[in-house]
Amino acid sequence: MVKLTINGQQVSVPEGMTIMEAAEKVGVHIPHLCYLKDINEIGACRVCLVELKGMEKLVTACNTICEEGMEILTNSPRVRRTRRINVELILSDHNTNCASCIKSGNCTLQTIANDVGIIVSDYQNTAEMGRWDRNLPLVRDASKCVKCMRCIQVCEKVQGMGVWTLIGSGYRTTIGLKDNQPFSESDCALCGQCITHCPVGALRERDDRLDLNDALADPEIVTIVQVAPAVRTAWGEQIGLKDKDATMGKLVCALKKIGIDYVFDTNYSADLTIMEEGSEFLERLANRNRHKWPMFTSCCPGWLRFVRTQYPDMVEDLSTAKSPQQMFGAISKTYIAQKLGLDPAKIFSISIMPCVAKKFECDVEQVNDAGRGKDVDLVLTTRELDRLIRCDSIKPQDLMDVPFDDIFGEGSGAAVIFGTTGGVMEAALRSAYYLVTGSNPEPDAFKEVRGMNGWKEAKFDLAGTTLKVAVASGLGNARKLIDAVNRGEVEYDFVEIMACPGGCVGGGGQPFVDGEEFAPKRALKLYGLDKVNHLRFSHENQAVQQTYQEYLGKPLSKESHHLLHTHLADWDLEMKPLNGSK
Repeated sequence: MVKLTINGQQVSVPEGMTIMEAAEKVGVHIPHLCYLKDINEIGACRVCLVELKGMEKLVTACNTICEEGMEILTNSPRVRRTRRINVELILSDHNTNCASCIKSGNCTLQTIANDVGIIVSDYQNTAEMGRWDRNLPLVRDASKCVKCMRCIQVCEKVQGMGVWTLIGSGYRTTIGLKDNQPFSESDCALCGQCITHCPVGALRERDDRLDLNDALADPEIVTIVQVAPAVRTAWGEQIGLKDKDATMGKLVCALKKIGIDYVFDTNYSADLTIMEEGSEFLERLANRNRHKWPMFTSCCPGWLRFVRTQYPDMVEDLSTAKSPQQMFGAISKTYIAQKLGLDPAKIFSISIMPCVAKKFECDVEQVNDAGRGKDVDLVLTTRELDRLIRCDSIKPQDLMDVPFDDIFGEGSGAAVIFGTTGGVMEAALRSAYYLVTGSNPEPDAFKEVRGMNGWKEAKFDLAGTTLKVAVASGLGNARKLIDAVNRGEVEYDFVEIMACPGGCVGGGGQPFVDGEEFAPKRALKLYGLDKVNHLRFSHENQAVQQTYQEYLGKPLSKESHHLLHTHLADWDLEMKPLNGSK
């Protein structure tokens, strides 16, 4: 242990701990802008400066290791003065039009500037606007970039993509795309992790709320919303709701108040996905010699973009099943329209997702098979949902719990856990076991695939056949797994991959608090919901069974293939802007 003093308080900390970590241990918060533990510890922002007795220069707390006998001051007059100057200098190259910024009220720089008492700065503002198509799914505002390099480090170290890089030198240094290529032509998977780790409003998703407002204003349009599993764990976070008030019933009620006609649960189509993808896996297993192995899941569009750009020769290894979002979109403009007596041409289908890549996915021509334009017309992130609720001054805690619209609001516990890493695998194995044996396994028989580890593997017995499965989350881990498969170091039958660390609960469209990761907490919520659900198996979802009986026939039928499957090799990866978006 190392003994030192922080603001006059004696502290004992383990060797190797930084001053910032030691200070947090005794309840002293040192402000910082660029720091991300184990990812970005470069001291670039100079906001975390502290004073060491006996040293002439101030030091950065984020990457200075504690030493025996250190006497540290985090709030001396010298520290306060220097920190304020450094923040003023950052603001001099920052677009301070905060009122219209997407991060207003949740901006780390804004908070620090207020805390150090900056009302008027003595420095002339030199922020320059960059050129960017603001109709793309991901938007970068160069005038707000503070060059903290978080986006670079997250993209490189966590996601293994290296899309972002430093450009220029000296005071003209900025952040841009590798090789100066247009963003629409880049390898970006649209995972959105750069957005969730940006401390300011330099990166954001395209805001599509105006297009929803246009649909709501048209009296001839019928609006149908689907809500993804992971959204239920997070939608109340930035509204300030307690967990007991952030129920799906109150969310349904809030959406109805906004003007939505029908609110359904993506859990319905998640169960539908399991029936199709699980059946496809068993069909491949029965004809093993005809297929390449392993079979990969295909629910995540960020992962699909990654495969297409990084490992195009492996596209045929992916399941052909569409994502739950696109399955619901196709069903909404065919079977659901038929059941509700609606004109499919008048349906405006909206999905609320924890994901930025979903905004790209709904535009891909090869997933729009219902024959009525786009199967999903609009995608809103969880953050956009929260803004909708705040904009209409809705207080969800005061609302009644309203159920999803029948019958397509039914979903199993297996569908709920789609939202976390390992959930798709576990749900698929539960139903695969039934389809092979004719009986249900114990609902938690496959829980070995749970957990936040970036790469997990397990073996299970399926009616005498040993299945080797793996689960990876985060594209950096996906790359490690695929490379190991290609080198022949590992062999699997079935692999689940999600682009975002922790799965959809940690998605790039989820609410966030700077410096905190909520994926593990949200995952526990999903497993709790699965545990108490009266349905634990996708194949027992009566709405899904009715869909097959009345419309699709059976999994992998001709109609199922037409509406619920896609040829990934044909996907156009161009990012198409949404007309009218700002």
